[in-house]
Amino acid sequence: MRIVFMGTPEFAVPSLEAILAAGHTVELVVTQPDRPKGRKKTLTPPPVKEAALLRGLPVAQPERLRGSDTVQQIAELQPDLIVTAAYGQILPKAVLEVPRLGCINVHGSLLPRYRGGAPIQRSIINGERVTGVTIMYMAEGLDTGDMISVVEVPIADDDTSGTLFEKLTAAGAKLLAETLPAIEAGTANRIVQNHDEATYAPNLSREDERIDWSREAGQIYNQVRGLSPMAGGFTMWNGEPFKVWGCRAVDRSHAAAAPGTVTNLSDEGILVQTGKGSLLLTNIQPAGKKAMDAVEWLKGARLEAGTVFGGGEA
Repeated sequence: MRIVFMGTPEFAVPSLEAILAAGHTVELVVTQPDRPKGRKKTLTPPPVKEAALLRGLPVAQPERLRGSDTVQQIAELQPDLIVTAAYGQILPKAVLEVPRLGCINVHGSLLPRYRGGAPIQRSIINGERVTGVTIMYMAEGLDTGDMISVVEVPIADDDTSGTLFEKLTAAGAKLLAETLPAIEAGTANRIVQNHDEATYAPNLSREDERIDWSREAGQIYNQVRGLSPMAGGFTMWNGEPFKVWGCRAVDRSHAAAAPGTVTNLSDEGILVQTGKGSLLLTNIQPAGKKAMDAVEWLKGARLEAGTVFGGGEA
């Protein structure tokens, strides 16, 4: 098949590789523009662009696909199929109608649950035990199209969004390779989604990173691991953000302490009271410093038992 591939992050790279390994021709790779990255704000290409250029594939990077010259470019190519994987923009009708075999998407959840841009992170944040990858035909709505194939992936108790990302990346590429022959032959499934069961996974905001100490310790643990390694959770200490990168929920509780109160400092880390149970902070990042082991930080820190985390603006 002659294929246009559309994707942006590392999640999409193995899917691009699977298409090429299956012997199909990628006529064009469409990805997001280069973005500033890191403290020095160095302009950095997305992983899919890097992978495409290494393979000598043409690349387009419209800031906004709708109304761009790229739409006309795709129309002129007349591909058999468009494959998207975490591209980051909704495809306009003018693009959806181009390929004779349709447009398909490799989505990191078990649809119709977790439609949207952050299904991997939010599945962990919400304490799910199983997620997966769905390959679907694309429609004008947000992840509303008919499903073609699905694979389930368990979520381990210690998975972060980073480790789950790797599992789903591999599972998605494998599923895509297994699904493409049926699409080419015109025999692929079309399973209509039950829209009444739909849930959504909107992109994460700064407020999603704020720790609410009134929640249960297990819920905060899920929040932190769902945000790691990209963002982590944060609370406030001495009027500045105090990031939490690693933690674990424990049953110990200090009945007299309000949520957010530091109840113990030990060779294990910083124990903080929550709405139910306690959270042991093991890897932290005070404002202006690098992430570090909490025990090492405590050797020179002025944090005391009885300190209350939280409040303030970030």
